[in-house]
Amino acid sequence: MNLLTLGALVLGFVMLLGGAEWLVRGASSLATRLGIAPIVVGLTVVAFGTSAPEMAVSIAGTLSGEAEIALGNVVGSNTANILLVLGLSAAVSGLAIQQRLIRFDIPVLIVISTITYLLALNGVIGRLEGVLLFLGVVTYSSWLIRGAMQVESAAIEDDYKEELESIEGPVVRAPMLLQVALIIAGLALLIVGSRFLVSSATTIAEALGVSDLVIGLTVVAVGTSLPELATSVLAAIRGQRDIAVGNVVGSNIFNLLSVLGATAAVSRGGIPVGDDVLRLDMPVMLVATVVLLPICWNGFLIKRWEGFIMVGFYAAYVTFLFFEAGESTAPQIYRMMLSIVVPLALLSFFTAGFQGWRRHRASTRSV
Repeated sequence: MNLLTLGALVLGFVMLLGGAEWLVRGASSLATRLGIAPIVVGLTVVAFGTSAPEMAVSIAGTLSGEAEIALGNVVGSNTANILLVLGLSAAVSGLAIQQRLIRFDIPVLIVISTITYLLALNGVIGRLEGVLLFLGVVTYSSWLIRGAMQVESAAIEDDYKEELESIEGPVVRAPMLLQVALIIAGLALLIVGSRFLVSSATTIAEALGVSDLVIGLTVVAVGTSLPELATSVLAAIRGQRDIAVGNVVGSNIFNLLSVLGATAAVSRGGIPVGDDVLRLDMPVMLVATVVLLPICWNGFLIKRWEGFIMVGFYAAYVTFLFFEAGESTAPQIYRMMLSIVVPLALLSFFTAGFQGWRRHRASTRSV
């Protein structure tokens, strides 16, 4: 490993972020010029744009024979989105939760995460399973758009004010040729950046003596989650606290259905799933997803102290991964600490969530 490899890693991240930004702006402005409803643009182009880095890296990793990076990228990104992105956003000022997310989107994410884990239990996510997952994102997107069309335009403008302002900028008034050029340039940056990222991450993994999977679960996963991290933390700082959770939940759904589905579909033998992923990484992703529901039920807020605990869990998980990647397993005292602290924290989350649910039911009945 040398400075050139590290430079290629950083360059890959920058190209991914820039490519996603250009793709979203070009496609959004072109759709707006063609008269497509802004709500449809937000639910399709913007949602795809935040998952575009994961899509590019996963497909590039699979086609280059680095399937572990592809799988680790999706699983690691979903874990990082919940524990790191939402945790940091909540630690800034707390996060407000819309009831729609609790009643529909988070349960949908839990079901999809569970189905993905069940599909992986046989050690591979096959091409047919990938096609089925990708059909799921088509169905989900159609359902979102159909539901959004039934909402009054005033409500849409309020909920998507920030997205509309970003779309209705100078790019919309630019010539159509420039908008198309932005889309093409964005796709090109995503493709080239993903190749830089996968090759440099593989080189670093070999130099550090850790597996491609660990690099995919940590370095690559966090890097491709930077759009969600930047959007959510910035929204929390600006006081738009209800945007962050919806951004993460939607991105995780797209990651599993579109990114993992498309990657498995284009891979000749599907995506192999190792025992370590089934034993640790996918269960961590699933538990983080499930525990999000009771956290949100507790007063329809993710409180600051809960955000700090979520970030602490992510730090403990990453530390455990690097311990296990070394020549020896994680120290026994560290394992014992996690086996005590994690169940207690999960119990407190579920207890608080149950109490919040009971209070909500009581207040609803009293009205």
